Amino acid sequence: MMTESEFLQHSDALFAYIEDEIDGGGSDFDCQRAGNVLTIEAEDGTQVVVNRHTPNQELWIAAKSGGYHFAEQGGQWLATRDKREFFAVLSEVLSDACGEAVNIAPFAG
Repeated sequence: MMTESEFLQHSDALFAYIEDEIDGGGSDFDCQRAGNVLTIEAEDGTQVVVNRHTPNQELWIAAKSGGYHFAEQGGQWLATRDKREFFAVLSEVLSDACGEAVNIAPFAG
């Protein structure tokens, strides 16, 4: 398990990576970051919210399709329920939000 400081640094870098990928990916999303929360909004107002839960060292995604919790396991962020990879789920919910394929490669930081 990471220290709290390592978790905060890693999740800050991960949020910045997501913002960069969305800004450079050609999709029409607006990213807004406030503290522990990154809100990604599609053109029609549909939102996907990514946040970090520091006490449990988890990343969470909230979307129309539901809520997902991810814990770091062996260098990957995997869903606590079904072991799906964070960026696979994020790409899926963003694709659903905008109606076109969005693919964000896993963060290697």
